[in-house]
Amino acid sequence: MANSQQMANAIRALAMDAVQQANSGHPGAPMGMADMAVALWGRHLRHNPANPQWADRDRFVLSNGHASMLLYALLHLTGYDLPIEELKNFRKLHSKTAGHPEHGITPGVETTTGPLGQGITNAVGFALAEKLLAKEFNRDGHTVVDHHTYVFLGDGCLMEGISQEALSLAGAWRLNKLIALYDDNGISIDGQVAPWFIDDTPARLRACGWNVIGPVDGHDADAVADAVALAKASTDKPTFIVCKTAIGQGSPNRANTSKAHGEPLGADEITLTRNAIGWNHAPFEIPAEVYADWDGKRAGTQLEADWQQRFDAYAAAHPELAAEFTRRMAGDLPAHFAQVAVDLVVNSQAAAQTVASRKASQMALEAFTAQLPELLGGSADLTGSNLTNTKSTPALRMDPETGEVLQVEVAVGDRTVCVGGRHINYGVREFGMAAVMNGLALHGGFIPYGGTFLTFSDYSRNAIRMAALMKQRVVHVFTHDSIGLGEDGPTHQSIEHAASLRLIPRLDVWRPADTVETAVAWSVALSNRDRPTALLLSRQNLPHLAKRDLGDISRGAYILSEPENAGLKKKPQAVIIATGSEVHLAIKAQKLLAAQRIAVRVVSMPSTTTFDREDARYKRLVLPDGLPRIAVEMGVTDFWWKYGCAAVVGIDTFGESAPAPVLFQHFGFTPENVADTVRAALRRR
Repeated sequence: MANSQQMANAIRALAMDAVQQANSGHPGAPMGMADMAVALWGRHLRHNPANPQWADRDRFVLSNGHASMLLYALLHLTGYDLPIEELKNFRKLHSKTAGHPEHGITPGVETTTGPLGQGITNAVGFALAEKLLAKEFNRDGHTVVDHHTYVFLGDGCLMEGISQEALSLAGAWRLNKLIALYDDNGISIDGQVAPWFIDDTPARLRACGWNVIGPVDGHDADAVADAVALAKASTDKPTFIVCKTAIGQGSPNRANTSKAHGEPLGADEITLTRNAIGWNHAPFEIPAEVYADWDGKRAGTQLEADWQQRFDAYAAAHPELAAEFTRRMAGDLPAHFAQVAVDLVVNSQAAAQTVASRKASQMALEAFTAQLPELLGGSADLTGSNLTNTKSTPALRMDPETGEVLQVEVAVGDRTVCVGGRHINYGVREFGMAAVMNGLALHGGFIPYGGTFLTFSDYSRNAIRMAALMKQRVVHVFTHDSIGLGEDGPTHQSIEHAASLRLIPRLDVWRPADTVETAVAWSVALSNRDRPTALLLSRQNLPHLAKRDLGDISRGAYILSEPENAGLKKKPQAVIIATGSEVHLAIKAQKLLAAQRIAVRVVSMPSTTTFDREDARYKRLVLPDGLPRIAVEMGVTDFWWKYGCAAVVGIDTFGESAPAPVLFQHFGFTPENVADTVRAALRRR
């Protein structure tokens, strides 16, 4: 029979030893949550250490990611490919045991956690994905999607504002397979939290539509396991289990103090703790019987085999559904995606419409959502402005009585099918939306996209950064991208935002100039399996731009117009680089300059991040050496000097409240000013 106390003490010992050896880390939380981990991982969690990617595994999220040694200890003890040497290398360069858990680095880590509050929000995305996929794919007698999402979280996660956004959404969506275990130890870095955190947390959760269990003794594995069993019986609400614990449990002098939180216990205190908990083993030494009690490989392999047998029966009864589920969970696009994308771009060029790029985005989405059922959209209370909804994406709604996903009939290609909601009303929760989308993408089965105004990307920025860090295919639709939004004024007018987003490694940023570039931007975003994308879109109408070639748009920058296109048969004397709504200004300026016998090339650069990854030859082809470059963008100028520009037409102040045409004139976004800037640059040469 398993010895629960020794199983918990193994976690405590590994946490103490690893933090001490690294001389860095957080031993207190793993020591305090060890019994909770025994209750969940030892008695309830359905997972297979031999295959961390098994589709129907339970998902576990350590939202308080500073307690990473808890998770590393669990992964090692239960049999994941995380040998004891990796725990000895905790927080060392290139180890699989980074200071905070990192998805894609450590097998079994479902999401990167560290910034508090985002883990619980990712977990909401996991649970929503499970609920939607179950509704879409399960059939009578064939249940192939049926798993829980568990999350450990602490006071810090609950203090972060994003947690309220997440908890509220989870209650509204009736995510009954989401179970949160709260490490209620009352300690943070600054000490006892009581002076600054007086929330009635159980009441808060009940108000958000959650079941609340407890408080229970978080050091009684049986009590916690019973609470989890009760939570799993919920059919209509997520469950929040309050576990009263002592941080640094077992440490005679550090337990229940902030000294246990973020620093090694020290050799003397570790010796005292070993004696106090009866752990008479050398550092990093785990007895064979404890390994045997923790081992999850045999049970996990059997769980997956049982599921595979059910899936095989499902595939026999519903072969098309099974193939679609397999494709979706693998993250593969449909075989006909490339043709859909080409047709969209070609048709956009032929239609030559003058529309706002936010409308062009909706037009692209109409084509893609009709053919890609994995596209799951949404907006942070700005659907009518972001235009993220389509005919194929009905609003996500739950039955008020049962909590079930409601379905409606929609046209998908040439068929009419019954589908659950595919467009999410996130409410005014930009940060929550971005982190939920990360959870949806991490779970698999969906490509999430969500909209808000570009200036509000500041609210969601850290979740955008996390998507890039985790290499997740998430699409952010940011509309109202400049002073072109007009009268709403400087609070809503983006100035520094495009440049700021371009600084995030592995985030692709696209600011398209017309319907064709927008179609290409969406095609590239959906094709990028390992990076998120931000689309920066205009509120105002943008004219269609005649193009010499469509093939190079996807490379991020291309030659849009040569001097001969403006009626001047001369070699270029300068290059105007422009993005988005400013490209048509560059074309007009080119014509003004041509009338004065000044030959200019116009380069449209819808994605600087994509262009920056191009080879040197192509970069020189588009931006030849020796020609002065003038950049035009309604944003801060500092970003553009990296391209060796001789001048930049931009904005280094905040905007103003006035009609857009007035603002363009006021800030110098006119063909005349662009032409004057080119002439001045040539004179300086």
